[in-house]
Amino acid sequence: MSNLPALKQSGIRWLWLAVLVFAIDIGTKLLVMDTMGYGWPNRIEVLPFFNLLYVHNYGAAFSFLSDASGWQRWLFTAIALGVTALLMVWMRRTPASHTLVNSAYALIIGGALGNLFDRLYHGFVVDFLDFYIGQHHWPAFNIADSAICVGAGLIILEGLLAGKSKTKASQ
Repeated sequence: MSNLPALKQSGIRWLWLAVLVFAIDIGTKLLVMDTMGYGWPNRIEVLPFFNLLYVHNYGAAFSFLSDASGWQRWLFTAIALGVTALLMVWMRRTPASHTLVNSAYALIIGGALGNLFDRLYHGFVVDFLDFYIGQHHWPAFNIADSAICVGAGLIILEGLLAGKSKTKASQ
């Protein structure tokens, strides 16, 4: 019980954001699986540059290793678990007041766990967001992928901002 106040003051208190990302990701994937047919013929044209398109991704980002024999499922599972554990340790060591970096870690954790759930439960990741220009389509992705990318961007931004403040302080 004596450790509880320290946890409240650490970045761990930002895990609510990871839970929210996970819930939204899984909810949208279940909605897509329950309401859409699989594949290109069943796409829903939303905007001149955006479709909803239910597809399975057996690999990682941009379908990396999707044509491997199945071992990649366990590699990406191990990576998701390792990254989640590492980010939670960093959150534990980071004060809760460091909003940018803690929210970035939480976004990545929520996204990693959303895709991990898919890999373990379905054997693939459900993707459904399809952006394109003309005939050139960006690889389909999902809410978890978006959260991971935004989280990574926030970590880069935080590093740039911290670098600028250190430069100003040394002048």
